Amino acid sequence: MASVGNSIEQATNWLREGYPVAIPTETVYGLAANACREDALIRIFEAKKRPLFDPLIVHLPTVNSILPYAKDIPRLAFALWERYSPGPLTLVLPKSDLLPDLVSSGLPTVAFRIPAHPVALQVLNAIDFPLAAPSANLFGRVSPTTAAHVLDQLGDHIPYVLDGGACSVGLESTIIDLSGPEPILRREGGIPSQSIEDELKITLQRPVHAYRLHEGFLPSAGTLDNHYAPKVPLICYHNNEELTNIASRLSSMHPDPNARTAGKPPTREPTLGMLRFQTDIPDHFRDLCEENKLGTCRIIEILSPSGDLKEAARNLFAAMRSLEMGCDLILAEQAPEHGLGMAINDRLRRASVKGAPR
Repeated sequence: MASVGNSIEQATNWLREGYPVAIPTETVYGLAANACREDALIRIFEAKKRPLFDPLIVHLPTVNSILPYAKDIPRLAFALWERYSPGPLTLVLPKSDLLPDLVSSGLPTVAFRIPAHPVALQVLNAIDFPLAAPSANLFGRVSPTTAAHVLDQLGDHIPYVLDGGACSVGLESTIIDLSGPEPILRREGGIPSQSIEDELKITLQRPVHAYRLHEGFLPSAGTLDNHYAPKVPLICYHNNEELTNIASRLSSMHPDPNARTAGKPPTREPTLGMLRFQTDIPDHFRDLCEENKLGTCRIIEILSPSGDLKEAARNLFAAMRSLEMGCDLILAEQAPEHGLGMAINDRLRRASVKGAPR
């Protein structure tokens, strides 16, 4: 089992030896290893059970420290760094030969980020190499925002977890691809894309293609269509009317728990987990669940009683983890589709069951 502590020295000693260490960032905890050593990178992929074609994000402490590892850097990159870094912003740029192809999954481009967390910056300033650091969780699962979350999934696979407390942003970084003629938004994240466009007077292209695991090609980290998923099915919805429709359809699919089949005892009612943005579930939904024996709503997580999108983003992954531990099915209300709500909804849609009742 991994050790947990706050020793920068222990963390950097493991990193120098080529082993991955979980470190805190303002977004989520990252599984960090030397981005210039293939053996260290392999250990990241093995610990996470991550496919080798999914590129990693390289972390460095300053803009100047990024320059040797990238080439043909456009002026827009420097404008973005000046405004948003350190912070939850990742830029995809042409890769120099100093980084192995494994970090970029064979692509000629690589993603760079300057984290804003003081502990992550202490680690980066204490070493003389960049860190590749995807989220410190099993591939495709809910991202970790505390050291305990990391231990739950990776405790048996890594030597050390550097505890920096709960992550302040709680969502992964916004990814912008600057490797082509036009900037492309690859992932909504901790900085709303609309804010970037408004403040810098730019237009980000938004690809319509969703990348799937079987395609074996991803332009950057964070672009798979099915990701951030809890261990139990999740269905997302927009409003209470849609929630009622989902419940009605589920009732038509769910067998009567009191029925005995082939001598078997009655099946138990499922436990529903409710992920709400701001308010509790409506009373008529509880009544509908009881009438149709859909199960009990034992766990209800409200992301932000005040309706604050930053608070909701910060609480999202912890709430999903709480629900997956005690529920058979999660029904998740989407946030308002603006600002950080777009990143929250992106995570919910990718975590949701494909083809679920609507």
